[in-house]
Amino acid sequence: MIRADLHVHTDYSPDASIHPKTIVNHLHAHPFIKAVAITDHNTFKGYHRVHKLASAFEDITIIPGVEISAVEGELIVLGITQLPPKPWTVKNVIDFARERNGLIIVPHPYRAQGLGDLTRSFDVDAVEVLNGNDPRHLNKMAEKLAKETGLPGVAGSDAHKVNKLWTVYTEVQASSDVQEILSAIQKGLTRVVSTRKSIHF
Repeated sequence: MIRADLHVHTDYSPDASIHPKTIVNHLHAHPFIKAVAITDHNTFKGYHRVHKLASAFEDITIIPGVEISAVEGELIVLGITQLPPKPWTVKNVIDFARERNGLIIVPHPYRAQGLGDLTRSFDVDAVEVLNGNDPRHLNKMAEKLAKETGLPGVAGSDAHKVNKLWTVYTEVQASSDVQEILSAIQKGLTRVVSTRKSIHF
């Protein structure tokens, strides 16, 4: 099993201030969270920087990702390192990700820029049911959406500042191999965890 924060921003996102080296150092020092998905807004620059810095450490895993501002709402795609061509409609992003074996997650579905109930209309792989920045009632709505659609639930801190890192995380029944992690998420071999509670899917 590996514990991963599946939604983290670096200072390559315009609204975030976490330096890539800080993420690597904190991940290396953490007693049990050893994987992170770098999901900057509409860019892979932060991922590439974190990945390069992390290469010096054998105990941590950096998952490629991006949070794309699609027309209908935001999507997280993991496992790819190239942006889809515009226009960024949800369908276009999903089609692009599918062609490259990417994993599609709906982040914070009921917050601003979230897909909300439109999630039901698209072929996605998972729902972020525990977002470190969302109030409890919005996470509960996301949890209900995941259960009703039969989609796996994942957790991400959605950290934009250092003090928000690792507030929630996802336990994944997988090794540290990125493809194995993504496959396990798709199969629903996950459990979301915060400091207060755990939710089983």
